[in-house]
Amino acid sequence: MTLSETADRLLQAAVDRGVVPGVVAMVTDGEASIYERAFGERELGTGKPMTGDTVMWIASMTKAVAAAGAMKLVEEGRLQLDSPAKEVLPWFGEAQVLDGFDGDRPRLRAPARDVTLRHLLTHTSGFGYTYWNADLKRFAKTRNHDDPDRLRALKMPMVFDPGTDWLYGIGIDWAGVMIEEVTGQSLGAYLKETVFDPLGMNDTAFYVPEDRMERMSRMHRKTADGIQVTDPAIPTSSPELEGGGGGIYSTMNDYVRFLRMLLNEGRAGDHRILKPETVRMMSVNQIGDLRVRSLKSEVPALSCDVDIFPGIEKTWGLSFMINEQDAPTGRPAGSLAWAGLANSHFWVDPKNGIAGIFAAQMYPFVEEGFLRLYQDFEKAVYDSLQAARPEEPAA
Repeated sequence: MTLSETADRLLQAAVDRGVVPGVVAMVTDGEASIYERAFGERELGTGKPMTGDTVMWIASMTKAVAAAGAMKLVEEGRLQLDSPAKEVLPWFGEAQVLDGFDGDRPRLRAPARDVTLRHLLTHTSGFGYTYWNADLKRFAKTRNHDDPDRLRALKMPMVFDPGTDWLYGIGIDWAGVMIEEVTGQSLGAYLKETVFDPLGMNDTAFYVPEDRMERMSRMHRKTADGIQVTDPAIPTSSPELEGGGGGIYSTMNDYVRFLRMLLNEGRAGDHRILKPETVRMMSVNQIGDLRVRSLKSEVPALSCDVDIFPGIEKTWGLSFMINEQDAPTGRPAGSLAWAGLANSHFWVDPKNGIAGIFAAQMYPFVEEGFLRLYQDFEKAVYDSLQAARPEEPAA
């Protein structure tokens, strides 16, 4: 069977069984889509179909886009990867490391070294998420939640000295604030000018205008009792803090344009978003001997424990997870990937010149049935590539 036949049957059957309410699946090369379909509903029970132009909260798929914006400023010499971040944002000179608790009182100390932009983009800064770190979750309960500071949510302690370990966290949110500081623009305005408009990502922003709201997917939550629609707040105008780590709303028709730009090493038609050498640098291990570790969920309603491709060594580039060994789906070593909290996922395979998207709007993140479906889809993609290759002549 062709990829279209195999994937169509797989995904339609999954929707019919209630594995996922709706999903968009795409595979592209550097110029055009190889496979592009959507199944199910954008709001369960309404009959409104999921489509490629359905607006979704892409959550941490934002990170790669914000990192591209930061790296453009690195190319221009306006940001430096390895200079102290406090030279741009003085608050980093006040940031501390959480070294445990004395009763309910957090024990804090100065870090052994300065945080840099490289640390922020590679999740080696020591900043984490309360979703996946028990100490940070405990620390958050001690905070003054009436503090009106725009950046209050980001002003958390580190949990280790910068550069000494890996922990997925809010580093790229801070990179977004650095972008704002050096450009004098909001993050959304800067990315619109340098990434969204040149790529034709016309449905992508940090909010959802009224004229796009009809295409907005509702959020869903999967439990033992089935899938229910939830009702999160959706910003209809630019928020006070445009989070580079997870604030973008987009369509998969838009996001696939960003992935094609990466496949083309920074080029999009007549536009040059990034230099080829910049994309190549972003796409290789930037954390040395450190390795990506599994994440234990502290909020099971939002995320399961995260361990994608268990047993396979994974490193991190400048915003991407990199599998250092071939994955069981067929994804070759050296591929790039990441995802958003509501189960929107992408991968980029420079070896084969393809990229893929598998996106829904459903909690919890990496729910077992959803993750199995995603990996079955990816395996179908690589099986079809293998079948299309001419057979090697016998020796």
